Amino acid sequence: MPDRIIVTGGSGRLGRSVVAGFAAAGREVVSIDRTLPRDPADGVEYREVDLLDASATAAVFSEVAPAEVVSLAAIAVPFSAPEDVILRTNSVIAHNVTAASVDAGARTVVIASSPSIMGYGAPVEWTPPKLPLDETVTPQPWHAYGLSKYMAEQVAAMFARQTDTVKFVSFRPCFVIAPEEWEGAPTQQGHSVVDRLDDPSLSAVALFNYVDARDVTGFLLQLLARIDDVDNGEVFFVGAADALARRPLAKLVPEHFPHLADLSTGLTGTAPAFSIDKAEALIGWRPQHSWRTELKE
Repeated sequence: MPDRIIVTGGSGRLGRSVVAGFAAAGREVVSIDRTLPRDPADGVEYREVDLLDASATAAVFSEVAPAEVVSLAAIAVPFSAPEDVILRTNSVIAHNVTAASVDAGARTVVIASSPSIMGYGAPVEWTPPKLPLDETVTPQPWHAYGLSKYMAEQVAAMFARQTDTVKFVSFRPCFVIAPEEWEGAPTQQGHSVVDRLDDPSLSAVALFNYVDARDVTGFLLQLLARIDDVDNGEVFFVGAADALARRPLAKLVPEHFPHLADLSTGLTGTAPAFSIDKAEALIGWRPQHSWRTELKE
């Protein structure tokens, strides 16, 4: 029997693309979520499980016995639920899934975090040490969603200190654009990609970051293929190679964040505010999609 991989949150915006992409790549995928997707992918096994239930989570992981786990399950949008609910839900899911993975004998556990842990958009002036942001910059979460995702990274780091038989990696996918959203379907914030491009204030709150869901799938497949080249507890930004903006960020950032004007001078041309150089250097991954080639205006 080939190695099985569990993808949690497989019915979500990002999860659907990851599950379908893994199945298309020939992986034996078990998708675990609270609900089944409306459009299940061929060749994928789907399980309905409440990942807040530690016993139920442990039981299904033990039964499936995955070699690898990619955990995407979470409340995915800041302020979409009460702050205490977001913090409790995302933190508990991260712990339950990671613990169940270890107990079930998984060799690799990949946890989805978020760039929002960096602290941009904070009501109190936020000034990072540099732009573009990279993995050396210390996170400064200011809301429960960002804190819960930072805690998920720390859960992975905690388990990495408990065992040397499992490889743990966290990744921070930028604002995910699903394939149908290039054709006008609403994004997770309710407006369209064209809206975000035409009104820069909509993307400014996230420093104009984005990533095509298919590129996240490509990153995960490449990461798992090159996992031996990655240190335990490693963290990656995963984003597009450009910004979700029609004008250079060297112009846009000072307009929306005047106090960041000096830091933004190097963000010329189409350069994004989030560096993906580490993923290229360590595992040879580069995104293949851009709004400039994918968007149907």
